[in-house]
Amino acid sequence: MIKFQTLRYKNFLSSGNNFTEISLNKDKTTLVVGQNGAGKSTMLDALSFGLFGKAHRNINKAQLVNSINNKGCLVEVEFNIGGHQYKICRGIKPNVFEIWKNGDMINQSSHSKEYQKILEQNILKLNHKSFHQVVVLGSSSFIPFMQLPGGVRREVIEDLLDINVFSKMNIILKERNAQLKDNLKQIDYNIDIVKTKIESQKKYIRDIAALTEENRKDYELRIQASQSVIDELQAENSELSLGLDESVSEAEQRMGLLQDRKQSLLLRGQDRQSTIRDLEKRITFFEENESCPVCAQTISDGHKHEILLSTQTDRDRWKAEIKEIGTEGQGVESEISEQTSLLSTLRDRVHKLTANSKEISKLQATISDYRSHIEKEIGADLTEARADLAQFEDNRSDQLESKMKISEEFNYNAVIVEMLKDTGIKTKIIKQYLPVMNKLVNQYLQVLDFFVHFHLDESFQEVIRSRHRDEFTYDSFSEGEKQRIDLALLFTWRQIAKMKNSVSTNLLLLDETFDSSLDHDGVENLLKILYTLGEDTNVFVISHKGEILDGKFNNKIEFVKEKNFSKMKNSVQANELVL
Repeated sequence: MIKFQTLRYKNFLSSGNNFTEISLNKDKTTLVVGQNGAGKSTMLDALSFGLFGKAHRNINKAQLVNSINNKGCLVEVEFNIGGHQYKICRGIKPNVFEIWKNGDMINQSSHSKEYQKILEQNILKLNHKSFHQVVVLGSSSFIPFMQLPGGVRREVIEDLLDINVFSKMNIILKERNAQLKDNLKQIDYNIDIVKTKIESQKKYIRDIAALTEENRKDYELRIQASQSVIDELQAENSELSLGLDESVSEAEQRMGLLQDRKQSLLLRGQDRQSTIRDLEKRITFFEENESCPVCAQTISDGHKHEILLSTQTDRDRWKAEIKEIGTEGQGVESEISEQTSLLSTLRDRVHKLTANSKEISKLQATISDYRSHIEKEIGADLTEARADLAQFEDNRSDQLESKMKISEEFNYNAVIVEMLKDTGIKTKIIKQYLPVMNKLVNQYLQVLDFFVHFHLDESFQEVIRSRHRDEFTYDSFSEGEKQRIDLALLFTWRQIAKMKNSVSTNLLLLDETFDSSLDHDGVENLLKILYTLGEDTNVFVISHKGEILDGKFNNKIEFVKEKNFSKMKNSVQANELVL
């Protein structure tokens, strides 16, 4: 959890040459007031600039420097993470960017962009997008979650759930596979070269052998033929073995699932048949009896007709379901047949691979025998030539082995890359948390007296239903209703972040939230939520309508404009809250 402690800034926007210092963890709730332009929202811009190098609002970096002093712009942010004390110093004119940990400055040898990555990825575990969804809700330059594109929504959720590591892994694996692809091209080139050498060497050996007796020629021809068959078999084995293990495993797994489904359908059918038999017994009883055999009371025709009609309806319904089960079972049987055929084909490949390997071993042994005979009859030149050929062949084998290993790694990585896609592991994790998210959103909406059912699906698109089950989208609501949804999502993201300990923080900043579209009830309901936040939460509410919020916060800060400079008056400690 990020525990923000202190924010200090000077010569930042309208602030002057003296530091404005704000304690971020002193009071549970703080009201920040002042006239328009007095500098209330400057603290948001300063905090955002200190952490991410850009303001909360859409302000050019050069415009952040106080236009009167025109130098010495500096922001300092202090916070604690896991018992470690951090301080960020960032300034303009002169440019400053320092990260301090436990009193020591972290090495600045890297580029400023890399230095920022260290801050966001290794320390804060928080980026600019997540900061504005979990920490800040404001009326200026703020884009609520519901107004973000689907892709950006996903990024926010991934940050909250701390699963963006899978995206990083995906990038690394793609880069690795690109390198492996280049390596394969180089190996193929080397194999072509050594193949040419082998062919040339074989021809040289044949030329030498041609000078010998006829039997020597015969042996060399046999060796060449056997080696050619070996090469063909090895090439065939390379093709047969490609992805074979994975295919067999997947096919067997699929067959197991189909068999399980078949058994499930069979049990369902048996259960429904049993139910139908019971219903038909009941029908027969009422058709054949005029009175109850237990109490001897006469069964009225109306009651008998009602029971028979209900029972026949149930029987027909179960019969229809049995028919559906039969149809589904036929489909499963068809898939089982197809999968059986596939497994048979794959096992044939395995058998062929084994047979080829045995034949290669046999041919290699035969070649060895041929060469033993020839060695006794040909000279030193031929022996040396054969030694060179063996070296070339070993080189080719090494190259082929390397190619196989790299191909296996490439294919393995490709499978993992597929798993790391948005539709893979990440989606499974998100599916687990979506019900929790939706439940929390709806709970907060109820507290805010907005009685709708909010549902966020796996593609992060919303479906909002009224009590009458009418469906709406976010854009169909009024600004006040939209703001309630934005608030509910903000508090939900903070809860999720706290659960995951991903981008959890003590700080919550609401910029003019109370001044916009909330009515009186909305204001009161929002205050209820703020009062119930944990003791580890520090809320700052920026408002220019302090008169309606006075007495409802633990602390009050007022900003004023004096001689074109924004200044912070001494904070006012509230004696008690008016609830």
